[in-house]
Amino acid sequence: MLLLHDPTVGHSIRSRIQALSPTAHHRWGKMSVDQMLWHCNQVLSTSLGDMQVVQRLPPFPVPILKLMLFHLPWPHGAPTAPEYKAEGPRAFEAERTQCLELIDRFTARKLEEGTWARSVFGALSGREWSCLHARHLDHHLRQFSA
Repeated sequence: MLLLHDPTVGHSIRSRIQALSPTAHHRWGKMSVDQMLWHCNQVLSTSLGDMQVVQRLPPFPVPILKLMLFHLPWPHGAPTAPEYKAEGPRAFEAERTQCLELIDRFTARKLEEGTWARSVFGALSGREWSCLHARHLDHHLRQFSA
């Protein structure tokens, strides 16, 4: 399982974020690079308990959803929760700085530490959040060829 807490994975993700350019063009989807960073920041903020999200029924039974989220390739253009939809331009440098700070805060927390914030689909463990972030960030960095 790919984890953002793995130092090799975390370093790679951070380096790819630092390599992003405000003029990077998406290979799929509609978001600009600044909107993508804002979107990722919202998901990171949710896991840290900084942002509350509306609980929704998953589109699939939870075991199937977790199989898809943690083990299968992610499709391009998959729907996202309304709280995570970026609208309008964002300040690229501010979003990138915040993303790196949120990653640092997230990875400073031990995976087994206490209760983690709920996702839009319910409770996730620290390991599940770490895997979700690693895969989510990788997915969007590939979207922008980073």
